[in-house]
Amino acid sequence: MPPPRRPSAARGRPAHGARKPPQRRRRSDLLARVLVAVPAAVLAVGFADLGGTAWAGLMAVLGVICMSELYRMLERWRPVSIVGYAALVAMCVAARYGGLRDVVEVALGAVPVLFVAMVAGDRHTGATVSVAGTLLGIYWLGFAFASAVLLRQLPNGKGILIDVMVGTFLGDTGAYLGGRMFGRRPLAPTISPHKTVEGLICGMIVAVVAVLVARLYQTGWVPPFTQGEAFGLGVAIAVLGPIGDLFESLIKRDAGAKDAGTLFGAHGGALDRLDAISFTIVAGYLIWAGLPHG
Repeated sequence: MPPPRRPSAARGRPAHGARKPPQRRRRSDLLARVLVAVPAAVLAVGFADLGGTAWAGLMAVLGVICMSELYRMLERWRPVSIVGYAALVAMCVAARYGGLRDVVEVALGAVPVLFVAMVAGDRHTGATVSVAGTLLGIYWLGFAFASAVLLRQLPNGKGILIDVMVGTFLGDTGAYLGGRMFGRRPLAPTISPHKTVEGLICGMIVAVVAVLVARLYQTGWVPPFTQGEAFGLGVAIAVLGPIGDLFESLIKRDAGAKDAGTLFGAHGGALDRLDAISFTIVAGYLIWAGLPHG
């Protein structure tokens, strides 16, 4: 009598030597990203070239859109949206017709205005988180979009502004492609599960190289924008871009939201596309303003 046949594998495990079923890779949305990014880049560069009131107006509009997406995610905190919108627009106006000091004064003045609005609306319950949610929008997004206006008005500010945009968005694309091709180790799995250490490294390298290359194709720097300064700006973008991305991801995860909005359909809202530059643009302004020719 022949011996009983042994099972080829334990329950739930493939037999020894058998091929494991291939893991399904996440579907690439690079083409969709490009279709969103190219028109947005053309719009941004066009308004950056105009500068002045046109650029400040675009920043105010985009800022209000991003802030509305943030306040919608934080709806349970009951932020006082009207105060946030008014403060952001006022900060952009102050940046256009004044300077950093005027922007800071508007941001500080928003605190007593917010208090008056809450008292007038009899919003005593949950007042602390309501204030926190409102001020998050003002200090995060208000300073970011006001910094974009301030940077454009500095000597050679248009060139630096374009360098910041190029470094930020190409760095983000480099991180996306690097993560898909080489990603193995999760970067921050509890915040953004799909980001990897390898993607981060690729994105940082691309960001620095992008700024260095962009500098070579820009003329008319008086005084010149040196290679060392371009490298420093690139490093700042490479570090702060991913932090801005993860910062927004942390807020979305806490709010239980997949995307901040639906402006770009399945590819999220304006805040999803501008989260990284909301950090890098502030760094770009502070770095350039701090240099002798800023």
